[in-house]
Amino acid sequence: MIERYSNPEIAGIWTLENKFRVWLEVEIAVCEAWNTRGVISDEELSQIKTKADFQVPRILEIEEEVQHDMIAFLTNVRENVGPAGRWVHYGLTSSDVGDTALCLQMKRSGEILMERLDQLIAVVKS
Repeated sequence: MIERYSNPEIAGIWTLENKFRVWLEVEIAVCEAWNTRGVISDEELSQIKTKADFQVPRILEIEEEVQHDMIAFLTNVRENVGPAGRWVHYGLTSSDVGDTALCLQMKRSGEILMERLDQLIAVVKS
């Protein structure tokens, strides 16, 4: 994005840090679904939800070696989670996570735009 033309709120949605944050959101939501189906235990889900995190510099370091952003992301998340991290990404493809996260980012950006448009319409009407 060109910074001078960007809305800070929307630009924040498209940062690398936030992309990975949304990926993690998707991964945890899937773990919660597996938990409701009895695949992941309550204890393991609790560990995932409390320990799942990442560090962008570490992801980039791993990516240099493995040449795959999702593998780098998952490796770093699992470093933080420990043994329960085996369930993170269970039954998923990279596209499942990336595409879902992209849709969430677009939806969140669109919500900001719609809110701003509603404000503009109210001003024009008055």
